[in-house]
Amino acid sequence: MSTVLRIAREEWRLWLRSKVVVAAALIVAVLLAATSVLTVNRVAEEQSQRIEQQIAAEQTFFAQPDRHPHRMVHYGHYAFRPPPPLAVFEPGVDAVTGQSIFLEGHRQNTAMFADTKAAADLGGFASLTPAILYQLLLPLLLIVLGHAMFLRERESGTLAVMLAQGQSGTKLALGKAAALLAVIAIFMIPLIGVAAYSVSLGESALAATSLVAGYFLYLCIWGGIVLAASILLKQRAVSLGALIFVWLFAALIVPRFAINASSAVIDAPGKIESDLVMLAEQRKLGDGHNAADPAFMQLQAQVLEEYGVETIEELPINWRGVVASYSEAELTELLNSYADKRMELEASQSHLFGLFGFASPTIAISSASRTLSGTDLATHHRFLRESEDLRFGFVQALNEKHATDLDYTADINRNNGEEASRAARINANAWQVLDEFRFEPDSAVQRMDRAMPSLGILIAWLIAASGVVYLASRKVRL
Repeated sequence: MSTVLRIAREEWRLWLRSKVVVAAALIVAVLLAATSVLTVNRVAEEQSQRIEQQIAAEQTFFAQPDRHPHRMVHYGHYAFRPPPPLAVFEPGVDAVTGQSIFLEGHRQNTAMFADTKAAADLGGFASLTPAILYQLLLPLLLIVLGHAMFLRERESGTLAVMLAQGQSGTKLALGKAAALLAVIAIFMIPLIGVAAYSVSLGESALAATSLVAGYFLYLCIWGGIVLAASILLKQRAVSLGALIFVWLFAALIVPRFAINASSAVIDAPGKIESDLVMLAEQRKLGDGHNAADPAFMQLQAQVLEEYGVETIEELPINWRGVVASYSEAELTELLNSYADKRMELEASQSHLFGLFGFASPTIAISSASRTLSGTDLATHHRFLRESEDLRFGFVQALNEKHATDLDYTADINRNNGEEASRAARINANAWQVLDEFRFEPDSAVQRMDRAMPSLGILIAWLIAASGVVYLASRKVRL
């Protein structure tokens, strides 16, 4: 057996004899198992519910009786975003962004129904996901295991013996690193299991494998940091204290500072604030419910000239439907311009936050984890854009039915009694204009492309940590 393996085996023997180490490992293992099972069950239920809700919303829309087409514009529809398969490990931003949108004419509503059910079910542990455990608790376990690996050799006198026998500090560091690597490999098993389960749900093997590789890199970085501290520092208390401070700084302080700094540097107004700013511009577009609004006088002249008639009553189409369609198109263009600006600012905030990964590997892995899982901000933005396309599509199709399938005279007299109201309805077959909506995460290749900067930062961290360990181990002395 090689010297490196003998050193690693001896390290494992000492760990297994330590009640504190065994207890810490068991606690982490139980937490990983419990959160994995809970998250898998919850996400599977949510995925099934949202798909069923989407189908039910479509069936309810199609089942509406004969009515005025603009009533259907306001009746509206729902778009749901089912969690992707890898959300069983990394729920990402889903818990705070909301996963459904009510779609109706003249408005772009925000996503709603953020995941408060999980908070109610799990109490204070609602945010304790497998991803959080890997990002926060496993580095702590590595600190408990490895903070005194070299120091123990110094204190017991075995370091002097090994150096006297011609063993190098580098070989000793390799043995210690092999022991830590074995621990990391064991604790990767739950993640591999969850990733395999996500593949069985339809996830790409490339995305699942990349996620596993990313967390393996992350834990190896922490292993390198722990090993470097054990080599460089001369006292156990100092080593443990320094590593705990590094963990607090990298895992808690830097992420919080990064969030605050990103918000302060790039001010991204919320949906409500944007709507208030936009209100003055919106009024200039005219009221689509009032076909006599002065804002539509130029449109009226153009339509009358196009059809060669003198009055709107002579038009072969319903003037009110024309106004509704034109107004919706103008309003949607304005709404989209503000929505795009807001999403661009939010994306810039997210990008700036990701750059703090150079100061904290925890930020780098969290960004890569959300992206590879398909639960990142970019995916949420795509959901907003695709649901808006769905909204605009069916609203404009209904406005077209309003213009072509409903007589103008019957339309303007629809409030003159029950018979007039029935005359201003169109056949329910017109509701078939609604397209089927099934939101899917981006392809694995697209997610990989977005995650590459974060994964590159993790590789840089690993190279730096390995370099410090190598240089420090070459200078090991009594």
